Amino acid sequence: MSNLLDTFFDWQLIRDVLPDLLTYGLRNTLVLSVASAALGSVIGMVLAIMGLSQRWWLRFPARIYTDLFRGLPAALTILMVGEGVFSAQISWLASPYPVAIVALSLMSGAYIGEIFRSGIQSVEKGQGEACRALGMTHVQSLRLVVVPQGVRRVLPAMVNQFIAIIKDSSLVFFLGLVMNQRELFRIGQDDSVTTGNLSPLVATGLCYLLLTVPLTHLVNFIDRRLREGARRAPTADGTPAVNAEGALA
Repeated sequence: MSNLLDTFFDWQLIRDVLPDLLTYGLRNTLVLSVASAALGSVIGMVLAIMGLSQRWWLRFPARIYTDLFRGLPAALTILMVGEGVFSAQISWLASPYPVAIVALSLMSGAYIGEIFRSGIQSVEKGQGEACRALGMTHVQSLRLVVVPQGVRRVLPAMVNQFIAIIKDSSLVFFLGLVMNQRELFRIGQDDSVTTGNLSPLVATGLCYLLLTVPLTHLVNFIDRRLREGARRAPTADGTPAVNAEGALA
């Protein structure tokens, strides 16, 4: 039992690795995740609009892209994107760091596109018909009415996807990050290999929990507030909505 505790909970090794984890490890993980989520959201919105188009030549590429990047393992996608970019010798992607952001963005865009598409489709058709009755074009109704409502409805799913991006960022070590580009997992792995002990990886796991657990509770909070808002929304005739038991919400 003592050997097991020493292998996973050597507090001296955990204290030694924490400064690196909490400084550039945590910073690099957040930069990778936030940048990938932002770029992935742009890609996802484009895919969602293309997927909802009535033109097959827009829907078909969006469907292929989504199936491709959702069907491949994350590690394989990161390796293939990295090898492809390095082989192409693109100057502004010479460093593994921006390549990692591109790879994570391409993957997350496929998932975010499906999230946006489901959110937009959940908006009542009457909203679009009302917009057309007011003289709006299809693009204007999407931009001003339908898309904002759809995005609001999928906020919990978007936060969940951001949590997934944070965890997937641990796979970018395949690209060979240099010392000051290492994210949380690579720092823990390097220290674990150097010391022959798993305590640095335990410290790494605690840092990931520090990021993901608050976000998980944020998802629950947003979801609860959205459901409460839906129950309290008035009906079309202005009367308060009622819940399943027939009581006023």
